[in-house]
Amino acid sequence: MILEMKVPSPGESITEVEIATWLVEDGDYVEKDQPIAEVDSDKATLELPAEESGIVTLQAEEGDAVEVGAVVCLIDTAAEKPEGSSTTPTSTSVKEAPKATPVKEEVATTYASGTASPAAKKILAEKDIEASSITGTGKAGRITKEDAVKAVPSMGTMPEDGTRGTTRKKMSMLRRKVAERLVAVKSETAMLTTFNEVNMQPIFDLRAQYKEDFKAKHGVGLGFMSFFTLAVVRALKMYPDVNSMIDGDFKIEHDFQDISIAVSGPKGLMVPVIRNAEKLSFRGVESEVKRLAIRARDGQITIDEMTGGTFTITNGGVFGSMLSTPIINPPQSGILGMHNIVNRPMAVNGEVVIQPIMYVALSYDHRIIDGRESVGFLVAVKEALENPVELLMDNNPLSALEM
Repeated sequence: MILEMKVPSPGESITEVEIATWLVEDGDYVEKDQPIAEVDSDKATLELPAEESGIVTLQAEEGDAVEVGAVVCLIDTAAEKPEGSSTTPTSTSVKEAPKATPVKEEVATTYASGTASPAAKKILAEKDIEASSITGTGKAGRITKEDAVKAVPSMGTMPEDGTRGTTRKKMSMLRRKVAERLVAVKSETAMLTTFNEVNMQPIFDLRAQYKEDFKAKHGVGLGFMSFFTLAVVRALKMYPDVNSMIDGDFKIEHDFQDISIAVSGPKGLMVPVIRNAEKLSFRGVESEVKRLAIRARDGQITIDEMTGGTFTITNGGVFGSMLSTPIINPPQSGILGMHNIVNRPMAVNGEVVIQPIMYVALSYDHRIIDGRESVGFLVAVKEALENPVELLMDNNPLSALEM
């Protein structure tokens, strides 16, 4: 029996996927539920498991865009598993005939050889390149305008083992969609960014005091993300416009806080969502961040886990970024950028002291969020991070950390 394997629907609004990688070859024997391909949608990379055991015949090439429901391979379920092989049948090797060495056609040397056309001569003069250093591709070796345009000025003696190769590789559907969305955000929103600085010393002190016991009890570290997430949740409740979005002529307000967190995955940037962050404790946030980060790293994140956020937090500081202007994650209206922490001089109680400082940035859609709300929101985040015991822990760190 020949089974037609069709592309399943990865989620709502997705009509096609791209064959990213075939994990098997044409003619291989596959087991039921064995991953046979990785497919890219515009939101995630998914594995395609074999529906039955048998010998597979591929119907699409890597890089092909195929519609949901289209046949991508056939499985001969009546075929027996080859002896001595767990995956593929023995195939007869076909030796290719040696390819003929191309013979370079000799070009007769004439008075035109190495002579630049008037247009080429002008371009070479502007580049300060001698015509004698260029091999012409025109008739009888004449240097054409195109030859002059492509000519690169000498930068000195090239190392004998130096390479100047280039590669051309098609971007994944996920990367292309991310690029499309980022360009759309810049052109379709009134995006502005406001900045502030946060003294991280109070959080450093809390982590130094409780992080070992916290990890021993809960199995996760007490990182910065839980402080920032809970500070954002508090600020969103104070300034609900930042937690809203535009839908045509309507403003949609949310009475919950689903916080998207930007993480780097094997296929590029992914933004999984912490659902109902307003109901989570420090332990709950850290556990969810760890779970989502691992799933993104291992390529197991699902589309449902990356849709529906109301606000985004991105941490460029893990890569060493001092300051940036993060781009809004549509259809959301705001995104908070975290950055690296650097010891800087700061005035504290009238004295200059060295403190660990982080710059934070809020990019927002000015069509729906005014300056008062944006600045007030970022100040509220700053206040909570600089006074976490009072504003995030209700003056009881042991209870807040469930110690």
